[in-house]
Amino acid sequence: MRSTKRPIMNKADHLNIDWKNFYRNIFALVVPLALQNLINVGVTATDVFMLGRVGEDVLSGASLAGQIQFIMTLVFFGITAGCTVLTAQYWGKKDTDTIEKILGMGLTTGLLVALVFAVLAFAIPEPLMSIFTSEEAVIAEGAKYLRIVGVSYLFMAVTQVYLNIMRSIERVVVATVVYFLSLLVNIGVNGILIFGLFGAPRLEIAGAAIGTLCARMTETLLVLLYAQFKNKIVRIRLCYLYRIDRLLLKDYIRYSMPVIINEMLWGLGTSCNTAVIGHLGSAAVAANSVAQVARQLAQVVVFGIGNATAIWLGKTLGQGKPEYAKAYAKRFMWLSVILGASGGLLILIFGPVVSSFLTLSAQAQEYLRFMFFVMSYFVIGQAFNSTVICGILRSGGDIKFGLYIDVLTMWCCSILIGAVAAFVFHARVEVVYAILMSDEIIKIPVCIWRYRKYKWLNDVTREKQELEGA
Repeated sequence: MRSTKRPIMNKADHLNIDWKNFYRNIFALVVPLALQNLINVGVTATDVFMLGRVGEDVLSGASLAGQIQFIMTLVFFGITAGCTVLTAQYWGKKDTDTIEKILGMGLTTGLLVALVFAVLAFAIPEPLMSIFTSEEAVIAEGAKYLRIVGVSYLFMAVTQVYLNIMRSIERVVVATVVYFLSLLVNIGVNGILIFGLFGAPRLEIAGAAIGTLCARMTETLLVLLYAQFKNKIVRIRLCYLYRIDRLLLKDYIRYSMPVIINEMLWGLGTSCNTAVIGHLGSAAVAANSVAQVARQLAQVVVFGIGNATAIWLGKTLGQGKPEYAKAYAKRFMWLSVILGASGGLLILIFGPVVSSFLTLSAQAQEYLRFMFFVMSYFVIGQAFNSTVICGILRSGGDIKFGLYIDVLTMWCCSILIGAVAAFVFHARVEVVYAILMSDEIIKIPVCIWRYRKYKWLNDVTREKQELEGA
């Protein structure tokens, strides 16, 4: 029979927890995860910095084209989040055979999704770009980028699904190595092809797309080599890509579909924000491109905490220790606030310094200064909310709450009001931007309320005999 929700037996104060050991273990998880996030942001930052030296239209085209990959990545995140809910808890039980079956389902789903996005990027890049901007020059540049970079989506499917599941079983260093080598490839190819160094043709935005494709191919090659020759604990078994366990599929759908829908709506909401800004002019788009990279850089450690939260609490719940999970969760929330505030301070201090190196118009620079201010408090809210929703609640199967709260705060508040302010009242760019970035602040009290309900303290695994008898 499926394990049911277990009661909270002890208060955190009465638990015999070695907090020094806890922080030591979390540090060992967070540092590689933070480095991975930093490296992933570095790939985007490389394109932004190098293309920012070429011109606003090229920078805006690559940034808006990246929204297609952003949406796809969120689908991947939903796929792997559903897997992580299960694998982290099965890891607590040390049931690696079941984890291999879950990995197979995740890879199959990811490749199918990537194929759809790759076909769309190659076949209809201009219509896709026109969703985000009406400027013909930006659409033309973005279409060049999409036709090339779309091929990389297939490689991303394998890499992201595999490495995210490895994280859930506390194998986090491999992703750091893979992404670091990928970043080096990306920087090298970008520099040569964007600017035409060492006798190579000057391809500008097409060079950036080729650099990204080469980086993704490198990632997949390294992952397959690691899976084949190094990882002896959880292997990729081709038979599990098409031979699906019915009970696990039922659990996978239960825990992944709400997350996929949630991430899709959140991603579409973020893309809607970009689309609204995209129709306010190339200066606003260019400024937003830089502001988003600054936000990502400020949150590399925060997202490391979020991922570590899901891994640690999932394993703890799988071990049958809900009272410990409750105590750990409170510490994770405080860490997220502290790190979020630190990230916001870094944006205020270093954001203007970085922007001075980019070739932006005076109008774009003015917009960017205001966007940095908004981002400085936005990242605190996002740090806290992502730790609660993606780390704490999802670790115990409380999946649907994130879907409901994103629909209410994003679609019914910030996006709706922001679009009305932009297109009906023709408000200033700064006013529209502040409204569009307000959803994370609205979420905070609701997330606290949900956390205190403790509906996330669940063991979602099945007994091995049940799976074998299915």
